[in-house]
Amino acid sequence: MKAAASKYVENKGYLSRLARTDEWAAREAHGNLPGEFTDEAEWLRHMREDYPRFVPFLTRKCGLHFHGRILEIGAGACWFSAALSRLPRVVEIVATDFSPRLLKDFAPRVFELLGARADKITRMPADFHKLPFGDQRFHFVVCSAVLSQAVNMVTVLREARRVLRPGGKLVAIREPVWPRFPFRARTRRPASRAPAPGEEQWYTLEEYGEFFARAGFELEARRVNLSSGLKYYFNEVVNGLTHARYALVATKRTRK
Repeated sequence: MKAAASKYVENKGYLSRLARTDEWAAREAHGNLPGEFTDEAEWLRHMREDYPRFVPFLTRKCGLHFHGRILEIGAGACWFSAALSRLPRVVEIVATDFSPRLLKDFAPRVFELLGARADKITRMPADFHKLPFGDQRFHFVVCSAVLSQAVNMVTVLREARRVLRPGGKLVAIREPVWPRFPFRARTRRPASRAPAPGEEQWYTLEEYGEFFARAGFELEARRVNLSSGLKYYFNEVVNGLTHARYALVATKRTRK
């Protein structure tokens, strides 16, 4: 029996506004692969080998018990949603992204590749600065390498907090965190200039903490180490120094 397919919702009002922007034309014309990838073999390797390791890490090492309804913002090709859909206590996932092309053309390939429970996943183009959902709908909001591309991160975080239930969590992974001693030549955007749409920006862990606090979240940064053997211990020592990999876990606390 063929597995049930994921539902795709057009969100025509958003698409009508999006089609009038230069940003939409530039992003939708971006090559044949999502994100930073230019080689399909590399993209497939990440899909098969690297990215699926995050959910077991988050559940076993970070103690996150994903359940109920989950919203993914900036989902791209939806690998995070695909991995989460396989968890038995997750009942529904809504995967949103700026790009209809990624949601329609690439996500079905990823669902098949990762053995997703696609019937749990609804795909919908949307702007994460203004989410088309009611208050307190989701138990979790998740994202991967997208907060750093927000034009206004605090606005995005406040929207995530709004749609979360009391006690719900925002889980952000793969965000670029500025280490103490960068081992590669990198430049930081001046604080006086706002990021352009889609422009990745490196922030320090302290700056992320400030953004989350302004949005009303209580943030806990947890070190990410997906390696094994001797490389695991090496990464434990240098994480935060020459590179910085964290899972940002924020909780929506109820106010007394």
